[in-house]
Amino acid sequence: MKTIAIISEKGGVGKTTLSINLGVAAALKNKATAIIDLDPQASSSEWGDLRESDNPAIIATPASRLNNVLESASEEKFDLIVLDTAARVESSALNAAKAADLILIPCCPSLFDIKALKNTIDLVKIAKKTATFVLSSVPTTGTVGEESAEALKDFEFPLCPVKISSRIAFKRSLVEGQGVQEYEPRGKAAEEIAQLYQWVDKQLKKLK
Repeated sequence: MKTIAIISEKGGVGKTTLSINLGVAAALKNKATAIIDLDPQASSSEWGDLRESDNPAIIATPASRLNNVLESASEEKFDLIVLDTAARVESSALNAAKAADLILIPCCPSLFDIKALKNTIDLVKIAKKTATFVLSSVPTTGTVGEESAEALKDFEFPLCPVKISSRIAFKRSLVEGQGVQEYEPRGKAAEEIAQLYQWVDKQLKKLK
């Protein structure tokens, strides 16, 4: 069983969107997958209530119970766990970071968002881990994505080569209880998530 943590001390950067869509991408590859919802807002859980499929499974739990839930998940022989964490709740992110095999930090392409990364970086260091930035909500036109990627080079963590764009399919799929690969399989959003999952899967395989 491998565990991915999606963390950021800043809200509105796409943690739940990434968690859900990576979970769906893994499920579509026939991996027994669970999304553990550590966010009191329970957005992943509400999305799960709309679904007919039970893969990925949705497990809501407080951060203090995370280790117990992960032990149970291991006994149930899940292949992949995705941890959807809360913003501005250090215990949620720190516990997730400590438990993770791979940590992703989503970041919107703006100067304010990039400057706000320091707290999340410090938290990952406290957990004695490393992480990878993922640019999310990138405009489909203009150069802000490239400019933000350049700015992130000033930080010590690497940047994922796959950018996630701002596309309406992400919002529409969520209200249908779907991932973008289910909602619009041939769409550009689905292609981006497929590429991100392929990259993530490659990183996890290196850990064997």
